[in-house]
Amino acid sequence: MIAPIENAPLLDEVRKRMGRVPNMTKVMANAPVVLEGYLGLAGALKKGTLPAPTSERIALTVGAANDCGYCVAAHTFTGKRVAKLSGEEIEAAKQGTSADPKEAAAVTFARELTESRGKADPAAALAAGWTQEQVLEIVALVALQTLTNYVNKVGETENDWPAA
Repeated sequence: MIAPIENAPLLDEVRKRMGRVPNMTKVMANAPVVLEGYLGLAGALKKGTLPAPTSERIALTVGAANDCGYCVAAHTFTGKRVAKLSGEEIEAAKQGTSADPKEAAAVTFARELTESRGKADPAAALAAGWTQEQVLEIVALVALQTLTNYVNKVGETENDWPAA
């Protein structure tokens, strides 16, 4: 287990953004460039064109595919509270699908990217109405979620989110 760091300069930024400092970011603070990279990409993607509910669905899909209990718990919480996803949509996202055909295409693409290590065809996502820009944002979001999943698994991050 990688011991979490309680005090690091970048953790103040996390506290400002999230109102608290999750254990995952404390683990990342052991390598400040990792935390800085995570914060940079996460911040950039928040400015993107993917709707928040889509991003949360993708995070749940990737977290479940990578068997990351920490991330599934975190995104179940934020999916309900921030993105206002129903319990049914959260469970569907964990399976890599959605009741909404357009959302299903996005999460299916994300799951295929994860499981194939990037060898996924975006044709169905594009046909469902996602733009080329959004397909690339999905790729970046899968990369970000894979980073967090791996950090949590290697660091054996203690879950500080409500159980999923």
